[in-house]
Amino acid sequence: MATRVTVPTSADGQPMFELPDELAIDTGVAQRVIVEFIRSQLRQSGFERCVLGLSGGIDSALVAHLVTAAIGAERLLCVLLPYRTSAAASRADAELVVAKLGCPSELIEISPMVEGYFGSEASPGALAEGGRDASTVRQGNFMARMRMAVLYDRSVTFGGLVVGTGNKTESLIGYTTLFGDSACAFNPIGDLYKSQVRQLAAAIGVPDRIIEKAPSADLWADQTDEAEGGFTYPVLDRILYWRIDRRRSIEEVEALGFERSLVERVDRLVAGAEFKRQVPPIAKLGPRTAGVDYLYPRRRPGSARS
Repeated sequence: MATRVTVPTSADGQPMFELPDELAIDTGVAQRVIVEFIRSQLRQSGFERCVLGLSGGIDSALVAHLVTAAIGAERLLCVLLPYRTSAAASRADAELVVAKLGCPSELIEISPMVEGYFGSEASPGALAEGGRDASTVRQGNFMARMRMAVLYDRSVTFGGLVVGTGNKTESLIGYTTLFGDSACAFNPIGDLYKSQVRQLAAAIGVPDRIIEKAPSADLWADQTDEAEGGFTYPVLDRILYWRIDRRRSIEEVEALGFERSLVERVDRLVAGAEFKRQVPPIAKLGPRTAGVDYLYPRRRPGSARS
């Protein structure tokens, strides 16, 4: 049964976000489960620290708060990774989270890496003239992978696991870059829809201005998730909830008041993104194949680092 909650209000007295009734969660339980999950992942892997890419958005801000609650601010390195077109407000919001939590942070500009490949107005990159014609989506995917490359490099020097910040909505519809923002050692919020991320973020103390702003990957100027995808998160989350979690048919979801064409489009997105949610298949030749029938959890005796 759905948990009825009161959505916090902004300064003008309006609800800070829309929370569909069926998606409401017990935030106290969710926080306890996730905090213990973070601690157990570190114990099983033999690590004591974490590294996080902090964008200034709600997902990474929530994860930063959860990791801090689990292991303490001093054990979390937040890395800010702006591109030259990134919004100044995104950096300011990321710095606000760092100041609030008191965790160590670094600012690493990715523009030289990206432009070293695609080029810039001043000079051609590794692709020569061909790089200047790259689409914004192609460049955005490259930026996401450059950011993750930096995070994994800093994970070596800081001695921490890279924490994921992708939510369930993004994972299901494929709104993520393979080996970019989807890469991580573990993901604390991967089973929370975007609507639930907002609810938990409000409960744990993420700054209001981060919760209220339009979600954006900030890959180019004025980009927002909902405008790019042609959806609103509350509607999308409800469709995913009824189709995935509750296993309702298209006809049953349509009967709930959703347009059939939208439900079918969401279905196509989920199906088309399946390859992003699975580990790369291996052609099986031997009697025991890693990832197929040679499977051990991280807590296998002897698996933790000494």
